[in-house]
This record gives sequence, structure tokens and C-alpha cells, in this order.
Amino acid sequence: MIAWQNEMLNYRDKNGKAYSPTYLKTLHGQLSAILNHAVRFYGLKSNAAATAGCMGSEKHKEMLFWTKEEYLKFAEVMMDKPQSYYAFEVLYWCGIREGELLALTPADFDLDKGLLSITKSYQRLKGRDVITDPKTPKSVRVIQMPQFLTDEIRDYLKSLYKVQPDQRIFEVTKSYLHHEMDRGAKAAGVKRIRIHDLRHSHVSLLIEMGFSALAIADRVGHESVDITYKYAHLFPSKQQEMAQKLNMERKER
Repeated sequence: MIAWQNEMLNYRDKNGKAYSPTYLKTLHGQLSAILNHAVRFYGLKSNAAATAGCMGSEKHKEMLFWTKEEYLKFAEVMMDKPQSYYAFEVLYWCGIREGELLALTPADFDLDKGLLSITKSYQRLKGRDVITDPKTPKSVRVIQMPQFLTDEIRDYLKSLYKVQPDQRIFEVTKSYLHHEMDRGAKAAGVKRIRIHDLRHSHVSLLIEMGFSALAIADRVGHESVDITYKYAHLFPSKQQEMAQKLNMERKER
């Protein structure tokens, strides 16, 4: 594994250009997900990619998100294509990743309890559909859906012709979702954001509603420290309240 990483790190094309840090990070993540799947289901003793450690680095892009009002404008214009509409509803109101969405099957839903189980992720590798474990162990989780979304998913599943329990319910590509994102944003007159930014939008909405970093992390499959770090600028400042309470503590002595 170390030799493979070194080969990727040392690679140069005919112009002497190396692989970008972002590409290396993506490549490592995909391989690690596949090996995690092999450990879980096929008896592989360990994930060599995880043992060897990461290579490359993720390019930090500007974090964009829609307000609830912007998303609702977008959702309204997407109703002309039910599959697209329901896909974006799950992405926004549950905050799941794109790969997690595309791996969903009817068996992942408990509609009587309004629960959605995230246990796998979808990738398209070398022209083949590949289902792997989610991005991290923390990503395996159960999400409580709002009642309106539970009702919407129930209607959507009923509309699918003879859908099987283990059949993907959003049999589209990532490029299709990106195209639909472009179309909907333009029609709704809202700024264009990335698919992953819907996850940011969900987190920002929960922060605005007053939920803690720990509660949000459990819902979206993150560590709470990651939520605190990535979204610190969105959490209301408690510094003034802390100072006032410390002042009161001092006066009571």
C-alpha cells in the first residue's frame, strides 16, 4: 500500500505535472471505502489504505448554502420532475451526502416510524455501479425524518413500478443531479450552489433553530468537533453571556 501511495505521489505526466492534492485525496477516499466494504463483508483483515494514512489534501472551497426561503423557491420549480424533487427533498431536509442518497433503497426506510437508515454509499467507478460503506464509521446512522417528508417518500415509493426492497430508488447519475441543480437554480432565481452545499444548508438551518453541535453531528454523521470547527462562524456567540455570568459569580462572593 505504501508503495502504491508513493507511486501516486511521485507520478508526473509528460509535462512534469503531478496529480493534484485534491485528486489524490479523492482517490484515497474511494479506495478506503472499497476496502472498508471488503473488511465488513468479505473477511479482509484490515483496511490497508487507512493504515497507510491519507495522501493529498482537500481543497478548501467557499462554503455556500441556501436559506430555507431560497431552498423552497428551488423546490417549487423542481416539482415538474418528481424524481428530482424527492431527491432534493431528502438531500436538504436530511442533510445526507450525494452518494448516500443514490444508494438508498426502499428497505432503508421505516415509514411507520419515519426513520431513514444510512448504511451505504453509491459510486460510479470505471463504468460500474459500486455500493460501498459510507464515508466513515460515524456516517452509519439512523435519521428521524419530519412527518411531511415521510409522507412524500411514501407517495414516491408507491409511484415506482414494482420497485424491489433492495433496488435503488434514485437510479440517476451525479451529473444528472448537477444538471437539475443548474436548471432549478436558474428557474427559481437563486444562487447556484453545489450538491454538497445542500448538506451545509441543512446544518446551517439546524444551527439557526438552536440545536447543539453534538445533536447536529449525530444527524449528519460527523464528529461534533468537526461541526464546531467547520460551522463556528454560524453558531451564535456566547462570549458576552459568559462574561456577564462570570461577573455575577464574582459579585456573589
